[in-house]
Amino acid sequence: MGLFDIFHRAAPIRDAAELAEFIDQRAAFLTQKGIFEYARARAGHYAKVLFREPEFQAASDVSRWRAYPIGLAMVAELAEGVLRPAAGDDRARQVEAIGALVLAVFDRYPLPAALDADVWHRSRSELDHRLRLIGLHPPKWAKDVPEPYWESYVELMPIHQKLRGPDAPTIRNYLRVTAVNIHDELTKRLDVRAVAISLRGEWTLPPLASIPSAVAAN
Repeated sequence: MGLFDIFHRAAPIRDAAELAEFIDQRAAFLTQKGIFEYARARAGHYAKVLFREPEFQAASDVSRWRAYPIGLAMVAELAEGVLRPAAGDDRARQVEAIGALVLAVFDRYPLPAALDADVWHRSRSELDHRLRLIGLHPPKWAKDVPEPYWESYVELMPIHQKLRGPDAPTIRNYLRVTAVNIHDELTKRLDVRAVAISLRGEWTLPPLASIPSAVAAN
């Protein structure tokens, strides 16, 4: 599956496993598209040369795997907002269930070759913390969901720090626009009642047969 093919699928999302697949794919899309498009724009006519450089490939591998949990947190928060009407007076339980689902998505992936174990475990802990924070405030507008995350995302760009500063507002706006698009798609596809019921029950996610190309490759 190619990086942009995920938006060609419009099947309804009717249970926890299908929601997990959506969150996984859109988190990968959100973070990777920004990384590669930013690097391509920065490199200009030299983009093809840059993308073939082993040093850049290694740096981009680190960037996208470290950014992936940030993407998971953002898409999880978007999903929680869409599911909020089905939570009734028990929002805390639903937030906890979404958090458990997203951590299960993360845990399907083996340790990436680009990262050491400490960084990967720390990424999981940070993701867990971010997921818990979702329930501490009312649902946000989709465009505002990236606000706590965009600075951390900018810091992960595989471009020298001295060159990133002027472009931070552009990257922030990219995250805001993409978050709105993901929210719109989820709103159209999500069977809110069915997924809320599924989250409250027992669910299992199938193991990954292989790392999806949306995460593993440009």
